Amino acid sequence: MANFLNNFFGIGSESETEDYEPQPVAPAAPVTPAISKKVVPIDRAQHAAAKPAPVENGKIMLFEPRLYGEAKEIVDELLSHHAVIVNFTQMDNKAANKVVDFLNGAVYAIDGEIKRIGEQIFLCVPRDVDVAGKLAGDLNSNNSERL
Repeated sequence: MANFLNNFFGIGSESETEDYEPQPVAPAAPVTPAISKKVVPIDRAQHAAAKPAPVENGKIMLFEPRLYGEAKEIVDELLSHHAVIVNFTQMDNKAANKVVDFLNGAVYAIDGEIKRIGEQIFLCVPRDVDVAGKLAGDLNSNNSERL
């Protein structure tokens, strides 16, 4: 029994362990994964996302929000590639500042632009809409100015 345990744990005689030679391992055959037709290269997805969607008849949406929760509807229009004019006269300044911050983030994410066109009126446009011209208020004030 002792010889069995010694052999099992490799404690047997040296002559038994000297006869051991490691066998070379054959290299594995290269594995080629089966590519499904649903797999899209990352580059193609980025190029498809970079193409601007067509603007629907040059539509401009007008909003006069009263609650912060209405900001989501404004951003949904921007995501639909519509220009948006937002009038904050019906909203208190604290909530309006929060909505402007939210719109700034959304416009940045879609590579658009936000401009102040009045004291409490902002124009938000997606990437594929150009805004030309200057307003008198733009010449005298900074665009990052708060309400």
